[in-house]
Amino acid sequence: MMHLPTNLFVFLWILPCCLAGEESVQVEEELISQFEEQGEISTLEQLKAKIGPIKEPPRLRHYNYSHLTSHIFHLNTKFPNLTHVYSIGQSVEGRQLWVLVVSKHAAKHHKLIPEFKYVGNMHGNEAVGRSLLVALAWSLLHSYNSNLWIRRLVDTTRIHILFSMNPDGYEKSREGDHSSVIGRYNANEKDLNRNFPSRFPNYFPSGELQPETMAVMNWSRQVSFVLSANLHGGTTLVNYPFDDYPTRGRDSRYSPTPDNELFVRLAYSYARAHTRMWKKGPRCINDDLNMVIDPQHGIINGADWYIVPGGMQDWNYLATNCFEITIEINCYKYPYEKDLPFLWNENKYALLHFIDQTHNAVHGFVVDSETGEGIPNATVSIDNKAKIIVTDAHGEYWRLINQGEYELTVDANHYQPVTKRIHVHSTNRSPHVDIYLHRLSTTPTPRPRSRVDSPREFIVARSFSSTTSPVSSAQDLNSVNVICSFLISILISRIFS
Repeated sequence: MMHLPTNLFVFLWILPCCLAGEESVQVEEELISQFEEQGEISTLEQLKAKIGPIKEPPRLRHYNYSHLTSHIFHLNTKFPNLTHVYSIGQSVEGRQLWVLVVSKHAAKHHKLIPEFKYVGNMHGNEAVGRSLLVALAWSLLHSYNSNLWIRRLVDTTRIHILFSMNPDGYEKSREGDHSSVIGRYNANEKDLNRNFPSRFPNYFPSGELQPETMAVMNWSRQVSFVLSANLHGGTTLVNYPFDDYPTRGRDSRYSPTPDNELFVRLAYSYARAHTRMWKKGPRCINDDLNMVIDPQHGIINGADWYIVPGGMQDWNYLATNCFEITIEINCYKYPYEKDLPFLWNENKYALLHFIDQTHNAVHGFVVDSETGEGIPNATVSIDNKAKIIVTDAHGEYWRLINQGEYELTVDANHYQPVTKRIHVHSTNRSPHVDIYLHRLSTTPTPRPRSRVDSPREFIVARSFSSTTSPVSSAQDLNSVNVICSFLISILISRIFS
């Protein structure tokens, strides 16, 4: 058998990644330059001046399940008017998946207050996100009366924090773990970030959904989240959808969504607010933990890094209103407690700034022009080629958007669709646009609609017109994939509901 020289073997292994990454790097560089010219990107120094000093926990520590539970309810008791605690379900071993809401409107949804979520500790041994989210909640609450920027954020956003999606795995993990898989999986030894319905089941068949996965799916359907981030550990970067690609191999492939420009801005907004994530060079301070791929701006398309079928951020994009990215917080899986203050200082302004991105959205109500009632499950799309979202039970919608001119199209069963041109710019960054729909004259009188918030089903109400402006073949493929995946998600959700 012929043996390749070691350096040639390494070159051949890396080559597909390099070729795949060339296109994405060029796209990212062009978009980042555009966003910086538009004033869309804030540096860490600018954010420090804008947000100002914040109150911080006297001690940053790791929390096991019982200590975390006690801490969450302690915050709720101390700040009853700014917090709400609930569980979205249980783990395999019966631990509650606690969520703390921080908001002036914590107990329930309030009209025109967008919903945001952070998810930590999906892999049980990646412990830093869990600890930083505890510190974030503490700082938001204790800074509310002294920091005007944080008061505005808490008053105008419902911030849901799921500290640990995998509490069973966390209990098995060990402090000081650099890079093992001890505690990574749930109690059934399943990787939760490979457990969501697969976008390409013919290539990557979906496994049996785990209790933690189903809990997050149901939660994400019941709350109209606008934006989300999933906190991991293993390196220092932000990756954005898609994570998968229709191939039987595992080589990296560039797999942008139709909303790629939006995802690049969201990802780089976090990286640039970090002390060093946005810089060129090794991702990890400890060189032993560095990997082959070094994203030049601290961001990378998920599949361009490595292919992940059944990932949570892809499912959020395809099956809910939410846009989600994955943030790799640090290189150590489970660092010693003494390292947490350093990691908190690296990420604290980025964590705050990312929540604020929720408000860079066109939003409003879709309303019946005759009755004045909000229309639930109306579809809202921009330029007929990107993610379609739907209105909630009250007809409310929030659709993240970059600066530019768009055609906003709204449609609903038994109504005449409406298309309206909108201009999003720096002085009108979050336009409020109400849309009034006229009922079709031949439509029979509808049955009364329920006012109860319930899991939503997505309606793909239109096909892509042959008269629309041509887009690249990659975009066309992704657009078709989005529609197919929406339909697959609906079928899967009904099977497992």
